[in-house]
Amino acid sequence: MIIDAHSHLWLKQDTSIDGKRILSLKNGRSVFFDEEVQMLPPFMVDGRNTAEVFLSNMDYAQVGGAVVVQEIIDGCQNDYLTEVQHQHPDRFFCMGMAWNRKEAEAVKKAGLRGIAIPGHRVKESLFTLMPMFKYMEQQGLVLSMCLADDERQIGEMAEVIQECPQLKVAIGHFGMVTTPSFEQQVKLALQGEQVMVESGGITWLYNAEFYPYPSAVRSICQAADWVGWDRLMWGSDYPRTITAITYRMSYDFICKSRELSEVQKAAFLGGNALRFYGFKNLPHLPYIKNMSE
Repeated sequence: MIIDAHSHLWLKQDTSIDGKRILSLKNGRSVFFDEEVQMLPPFMVDGRNTAEVFLSNMDYAQVGGAVVVQEIIDGCQNDYLTEVQHQHPDRFFCMGMAWNRKEAEAVKKAGLRGIAIPGHRVKESLFTLMPMFKYMEQQGLVLSMCLADDERQIGEMAEVIQECPQLKVAIGHFGMVTTPSFEQQVKLALQGEQVMVESGGITWLYNAEFYPYPSAVRSICQAADWVGWDRLMWGSDYPRTITAITYRMSYDFICKSRELSEVQKAAFLGGNALRFYGFKNLPHLPYIKNMSE
């Protein structure tokens, strides 16, 4: 059983941050902070990063379910993800974007299952969001939180966890594993019983090393030494990471590693996420042989 704890979907990128444009183009490219980049694989010719294409990738890679988070750079995708959640309730756990309690109430009413905060792009104190966090705790909404690489946000997040002990929190980007904040971010999982760490973006952060990412494997083992294997989850950061590698490659470097036991691999790749997010009725996805094999 494999579950992706960090992925993205959008119909079109069309937004700006600090006056710089993000806009979907053709052939998988986007304007990204006024620079043209390969945002998606080139076969995504229309710039649409849809659930249907993702499901095809998931089925091929034998990934049963996926958590869909949001990022400011993609624009708010609440309307589209509401459709996805209702159309594919067993395969996706979709998170809304919200910045206050009223918006969080709308996310809950729409049937989305959590709220994603790209904290590394937030300039204000996380404490300004405390009323929303309290509401999320009461309503059972999961918080996906990617933190900036600074001590202020880590300290504030620790206080949020203490103030909202029943709030489920998933720390994203594996605690910014290649930065000095890695240990402090991962150890947030020791602050509360409902806190997990997911590895979305780890292949991006170790992109210079590239597949099979031996340093990433060692970092995963290090994090497990700090907080235990039951607090860690695999995430791909689909689709941006599959411009460099295939979707299956974003996790099979774990499967092929000799540094992890089969029990550890099973927990990291799906067992922990199944427990944390409560996926039900995941499909059985048999291996389909490649024509070239």
